[in-house]
Amino acid sequence: MPLALYLLAMAVFAMGTSEFMLAGLLPGIAADLDVTVGTAGTLTSAFAIGMVVGAPLMAGLARNRPARSGLLGFVIVFAAAHVLGATTASFPVLFATRVIAALANAGFLAVALTTAARLVAADQKGRALAVLLSGTTAATIAGVPAGSVLGSLLGWRATFWAVAALCLPAALGILKGVPASPAPADTSHRSALRAELVQLTSPRLALVMLLGALVNAATFASFTFLAPVVTGTAGLGELWVSAVLVLFGLGSFVGITVAGRVSDHRPGLVLTLGGPLLALGWPSLAVLADRPAALLVLVFLQGALSFALGSTLITRVLYEASGAPTMAGSYATAAFNIGAAIGPLLAAASLGTALSKLGPLWVSGLLVALALLVAFPLRGVIAPGRSPEAPR
Repeated sequence: MPLALYLLAMAVFAMGTSEFMLAGLLPGIAADLDVTVGTAGTLTSAFAIGMVVGAPLMAGLARNRPARSGLLGFVIVFAAAHVLGATTASFPVLFATRVIAALANAGFLAVALTTAARLVAADQKGRALAVLLSGTTAATIAGVPAGSVLGSLLGWRATFWAVAALCLPAALGILKGVPASPAPADTSHRSALRAELVQLTSPRLALVMLLGALVNAATFASFTFLAPVVTGTAGLGELWVSAVLVLFGLGSFVGITVAGRVSDHRPGLVLTLGGPLLALGWPSLAVLADRPAALLVLVFLQGALSFALGSTLITRVLYEASGAPTMAGSYATAAFNIGAAIGPLLAAASLGTALSKLGPLWVSGLLVALALLVAFPLRGVIAPGRSPEAPR
């Protein structure tokens, strides 16, 4: 794989740390800004909403610019949003900074996904995606738990400052590693953009985007509210939150690595085997959450299954949107962040029911079950053979 992919993964690490870090910081943010934990959880949805809106918008604005300059600009805006977030005492301002950071993250990821696909052969998109998303898994393994520990010791604001600092080496990596390719010719820009947007009317693309949204909604519904389960239901200390996040991250790394090897050629296998296991895993975690040993094992397995399915569906979006070379990454980003926006909202609503802290886990199980119900009668559409440019 090209060196530029690994340098892009470095930036994804910084942004992934920010996207996931709230799972360990919500209690501190809620207490400091005098809001409920459920209200603080809407910061995750704010980030996801910004990603949904920002993915196509930022990709459209950046499509007539060289990839390197667009990627660098997004990283700078992302860092600035975290500096402002670290200094505010207002929850609405913090909410706004999460949206701004998400817009920058969305633009970066949309361009990075498209750039990654261009750097490799047509039938290696899954492997390229696995390398790029290794930045996200590294964030869940190291960045998010470290941020949780830092937040426990120095307060949640210190974690925001740390993410801003992580953007500096990421920016240097982009300058050093991403080719300074020229911008596309302006003469074909407008008609090409319309042609790329038409790809969204494809039923096959719509299906994989819907499935990706549902799976990611399930992932974020539970991941966002893991901390109360660890410290409340399981009765573990606050520092155990970091350990649980590490296990989830290790699982996600295993899931993405395995799926990256087979998702280009046998995506149906990943979905057929992993889907039912993921659907069973979330309610199993809810039932066994008061047993710390079972909690730790299941968190690892759910991280692996969630990211194996999620990364496979992202790969399918890139294949199905191959006729939209500059916008395909934004379609994948938007689909998955629709799920990331909906999941925490549904999970937050469940906290006020009799299910209490375990509500998000049951919500996740229902969302994956819904994805399976949608996918089963259409399973032949997901991976029916070969596309014009790559195996399915």
